[in-house]
Amino acid sequence: MEAKKLNDISIEEYIALEKEAETKYEYHDGTVYAMAGGTIEHGLICGNIFGEIRSALRSKKSNCRPVNSEVKLHIQSINRFLYPDTMVICGKIEQSTDEINSITNPSLIVEVLSKSSASYDRGDKFYFYRQIESLQEYIIIEQEKAQIEIYKREAELWKITRISGMKSKLYLSALDISIDVEEIYRDVKF
Repeated sequence: MEAKKLNDISIEEYIALEKEAETKYEYHDGTVYAMAGGTIEHGLICGNIFGEIRSALRSKKSNCRPVNSEVKLHIQSINRFLYPDTMVICGKIEQSTDEINSITNPSLIVEVLSKSSASYDRGDKFYFYRQIESLQEYIIIEQEKAQIEIYKREAELWKITRISGMKSKLYLSALDISIDVEEIYRDVKF
């Protein structure tokens, strides 16, 4: 996350900043980071994965709904507001009690890596996400090659698997759907 950084900000000040600004900000227990823009490839992959998840869930008449990176996630236990690339909520959407529309109960989160965010997405951000009781899977999609990491909750542990290659399938066990990897990378040039 490369961004302008503000320190010692209250949640109330953060909410006011978000309401006034055209930029999205993440909140990390008093520190606010302005979110940097993404690449064309990042945008394509985010759109493709969102679309494929949405289509698969609709076709099976699931009660799960995907949302894109315009929707904020609030992790109340560690005082964080984040913008995942895609989240899927199954059942009732639970919202934070703050004045900003923010979700608290995703079942699945997807992040598309960039060079600047890779270590953060695999490290601190994954630690933050693991604090969400409802979260069953965390998916990390590489931007520069056809490779996807799947982190699946199994009791108190997380099982990590990796798939590679355009002919692979991504199985999302939290949603019981499969997606062709070549559809996730449609129109992306490596």
